[in-house]
Amino acid sequence: MTATESYTGIDHLTVSIDDGVLSLTLNRPDSLNSLTAAMLQTMGDALDRAATDPAVRVVRLGGAGRGFSSGAGISAEDHADPSASGAPEDVLAAANRVVRAMVALPKPVVSVVHGPAAGVGVSLAIAADVILASDKAYFLLAFTKIGLMPDGGASALVAASIGRTRAMRMALLAERLSAGDALAAGLVSAVYPADELDAGVDAVLATLTSGPAVALRKTKQAINSATLTELEGAFDRETEGQLELLVAPDFREGTRAFQQRRTATFTDH
Repeated sequence: MTATESYTGIDHLTVSIDDGVLSLTLNRPDSLNSLTAAMLQTMGDALDRAATDPAVRVVRLGGAGRGFSSGAGISAEDHADPSASGAPEDVLAAANRVVRAMVALPKPVVSVVHGPAAGVGVSLAIAADVILASDKAYFLLAFTKIGLMPDGGASALVAASIGRTRAMRMALLAERLSAGDALAAGLVSAVYPADELDAGVDAVLATLTSGPAVALRKTKQAINSATLTELEGAFDRETEGQLELLVAPDFREGTRAFQQRRTATFTDH
């Protein structure tokens, strides 16, 4: 079995390995790479295998089409066929597993955000160790717009990157953060003109794949241990809160308003 054959993708997640780089590409472009439980479970399996695979030196996470990920699906199509994306609690659990695996992976993870990253897509993007963005990218925690709260560890990951005040603004007001503002705030590692992104990514991957693996591992572990002390607690708090909100009337109103392209009228229930 070759290294590539040891990793299995699915219809909406492309998995490949080349020159020490394991690439995980979200490949559901018609829905801006909205995430399904199956996609996330496959990502988790690949990350678990990569942790002890000497053929993998770096993991690259990206999206196909015009964006990185719109997060968990809330379109009319998703709600009409929930079996396609998975039950919300399954998607949430699978997303937490992926974020946990990315942070714990003893190898660098690079996320490539060439367009929109929204919802739990933000969590996946910034759980990486190096976040590289196009100047056309943006980051959006729009959960409160539909009566939900950030999840996928976002309440810890965002605050650890940009501080409490800016994280509150991003989460409570659901403000879109442009790539430039994300760089200034410390949410991403670098921003490139769109036509220079691939070259920039290649240069970073080359530096990491040729670097000292043990030193990189220990550095990653030290920084994460110092800055993500609340990540496990965040998973617990977010899961408890989100599961309560998912069955509340405000979420039903929020998703209807989103689908009907109108402003939601919340009743605080």
